[in-house]
Amino acid sequence: MKYIKDLKESDRIFDIYLCKHKQSAVTKNGKPYDNVILQDKTGTVDAKIWDPNSAGIEDFDSLDYIEIHGDVTCFQGALQVNVKRVRKCREGEYDAAEYLPVSKFGIEDMMKELLGFIESIQNPCLHKLLRAFFVEDEDFIKVFKQSSAAKTVHHGFMGGLLQHTLAVTRLCDYLCSQYPILKRDLLLAAAICHDIGKTKELSLFPANDYTEDGQFLGHIVIGSEMLGEKIRQIEDFPPVLASELKHCILAHHGELEFGSPKKPAIVEAVALSFADNTDAKMETFTEIMENSSEKGWLGFNRLFDSNLRGTSI
Repeated sequence: MKYIKDLKESDRIFDIYLCKHKQSAVTKNGKPYDNVILQDKTGTVDAKIWDPNSAGIEDFDSLDYIEIHGDVTCFQGALQVNVKRVRKCREGEYDAAEYLPVSKFGIEDMMKELLGFIESIQNPCLHKLLRAFFVEDEDFIKVFKQSSAAKTVHHGFMGGLLQHTLAVTRLCDYLCSQYPILKRDLLLAAAICHDIGKTKELSLFPANDYTEDGQFLGHIVIGSEMLGEKIRQIEDFPPVLASELKHCILAHHGELEFGSPKKPAIVEAVALSFADNTDAKMETFTEIMENSSEKGWLGFNRLFDSNLRGTSI
């Protein structure tokens, strides 16, 4: 099959893709058409069905696997598929693993390293708390290992939440070696737990979309609530330590305008916000480079608020 990351303008495609999203719309002239997002394990691409009622367009819906016949065009600088024919595929015609993006790093290897950090925590209450999530809660562990870290932007693939959590934990461990003022146990516990709310904010693949709680509350508030539930089950958990840990979670986006209910008030919260932002930005730039076939200047990016250019070698 021709993977989405390899598509180029003027390509003609006749392959099976996952319909990640489908929405009916109407042109300015009142003519109906369908907006479709096609997905495989390498990414997504927008598609248009300009005449949904024409011959060769079978009925299908979001999360169906569909055989597409169409042409790749370019619209406002982005690739787009002009769909000519669609056939809904039957089970057995496709391998689902080809259509769900997954971390390039081994899930179990990453989990083993994360558990190593957990075992290095000396504070008994924080150690019990982390084990309550990552060793004893089988339902949480299963979802955590499969979850993405975002619907889009960065780490938007299976295992993405684990990959991001591990990277942030590594960065925080390094910061502790450079700045003795940091309390390692508190900072690493916060790093490991900072995005646990995403296990309830986003549904698992292939949907990878916001849940009701995700829309109403967001992962920061959800994560703080999850911590509170586990902490209440640990006898004599120090109230101030609980508040410090929850504060790190609530402040880990750094600024109110970035979605944090609180701005960092302790040094560990400052360090966590920097580590989280660093990994998110570096992964985002990495994904931009990996998914671009262009050389030189890549165009304006909203997250960086800048016109980006790939590094010359």
